[in-house]
Amino acid sequence: MRRLIAIALILAAASPLLATEEKPLSTKIDSLGLFKNGLAVVRRTAQVDGPGVYCISDAPEPVHGTYWIESDAKVTTRATHRLVDAPAGAAVGDFQEELAGREVEIRLADAKMPVLSGTVVAMPRPPVESSDFSRRYERSYYGYWNYSVNGRPSPDAASRFLVLKTNAGLSYIDATRIAYLQAKGANNQVPRPKRRKAVLLLTVGPTGGKPATISISYLAKGIAWAPSYRVDLTDPKTLVLRQNAAIKNELETFEGARLQLISGYPNIRFGHVVSPLSPETTWATFFGQLNQQFARGGNAMSNVISQQAVMVNRPEPGRGIDLSAAPAGEGVDLHYRDIGPQSMDLGDTLAVDTTSGKAKYERIVEWFIPDTRQADGDYVSRYQRESEPEKYEDAVWDAVRFDNPLEGPMTTAPAMIVADGRFHGQQMSYWVDAGEQTTLRVTKALSIRAKNVEKELADSRQPANYLGDPHYWKVTIEGRLMANNHRREPITMVVRRQFSGELLNAEGDPKKTLLEEGAGFVNQRNELTWTITVKPGEEIKRVYRYTMLIRR
Repeated sequence: MRRLIAIALILAAASPLLATEEKPLSTKIDSLGLFKNGLAVVRRTAQVDGPGVYCISDAPEPVHGTYWIESDAKVTTRATHRLVDAPAGAAVGDFQEELAGREVEIRLADAKMPVLSGTVVAMPRPPVESSDFSRRYERSYYGYWNYSVNGRPSPDAASRFLVLKTNAGLSYIDATRIAYLQAKGANNQVPRPKRRKAVLLLTVGPTGGKPATISISYLAKGIAWAPSYRVDLTDPKTLVLRQNAAIKNELETFEGARLQLISGYPNIRFGHVVSPLSPETTWATFFGQLNQQFARGGNAMSNVISQQAVMVNRPEPGRGIDLSAAPAGEGVDLHYRDIGPQSMDLGDTLAVDTTSGKAKYERIVEWFIPDTRQADGDYVSRYQRESEPEKYEDAVWDAVRFDNPLEGPMTTAPAMIVADGRFHGQQMSYWVDAGEQTTLRVTKALSIRAKNVEKELADSRQPANYLGDPHYWKVTIEGRLMANNHRREPITMVVRRQFSGELLNAEGDPKKTLLEEGAGFVNQRNELTWTITVKPGEEIKRVYRYTMLIRR
């Protein structure tokens, strides 16, 4: 009886140790929701048999504030490091760690040195000290962040010296001077290199005597999709629109995961900040990322503007509101397109057609004449015009106009126009809702000669007072539009002229649109739009007049 009690006490004392034994746990990526900005919504699951501590070796680097666990049991996550076998074929690295306890024979690069024999001393890694981390969390007085100060030693840095236990004592050998090393003993297999790897330890509470499912979701960088469109104009009346997605996987290998392509512009305030849950992130790097600033809007150079337009699905600049667009659904303006289960290795790229549709279209010739004055009457500087060449280009373009025939929106992406198997052009297609009208430029209309000239009418200057400021002239400007059709077919020409001031009159009864850019400035911003049918060989002219305030 006493013996049974003793055994029971021993088992009771050992039970906490048994409970904390780490069990390997493999998780499977079930689904991935891909944004266009390099972020993805990752959902992965695993099943556990019961309570205990489970080790996940493929620890993620989630975006700050997006790591969540759902489970039938209470689960606590701990991020740490463990020594694991490196993948097969990995290079041999730290002899001290990989050959610990093995008898070795070493020859040095210097042939005059004797052959050394001994046993590799096991040298456990030193524990992490508080002094290993930087405490410089704040920005400097001048607003700069010192990213070079981290203070944390590299976990993969091998020791310079190999320590051997020999008959004479301990020998410290410069590892860079080793020319030949032979490991002796019964185990003559090639040693598997070790790596210090970030892992997650999940402590699972009571499961009610049955298996429990653990679902982990988070945002992470490493996989995204880039859309593109193909517009086929082979049929003279109906176009065929196809959407393609290029998906590149720099996250990790996955098999049979359901992929969803997300269109929209979600507010991801901390998308550039890695969660403190990542073992590779220190407080110094975390606070440094929090202090990073990113350009928003259109205040950057033109190439950055184009990049942002694609990533954030910017609508076409200057396009009006089309109330004929079909309702896209309920809730927030995010659109998920499911492309089914997919399998990809790390580094793979997948191209897949996602949707298509047909629509009636109209060929037009579009002439856009930008406003070259500021709202205060001064001319736009040459530097500003060269920084945004597309905005200030006065050119005539062949274009196609159609309604989006897809079930969902056309996301901002490049669109290639073809006809009869021939390439015709490529244009940026901005965000277009289902059923909404859009216009894509194809190629410059070189056979349509167009010219716009403006002049200040003689003796039109009059002293003017603006909000009590008498230092203005009120001038009258006359503009003339001229265009010649050198083609053998009639064309539909859409002329858009933007200007600063107040319209007096315009020939041809154009549509007038008041632009919000001039709100709060001396002069209004306006746009006149003419839609004109021009016969072969015909020349059209339109005259318009407006007044404008300029500084004396």
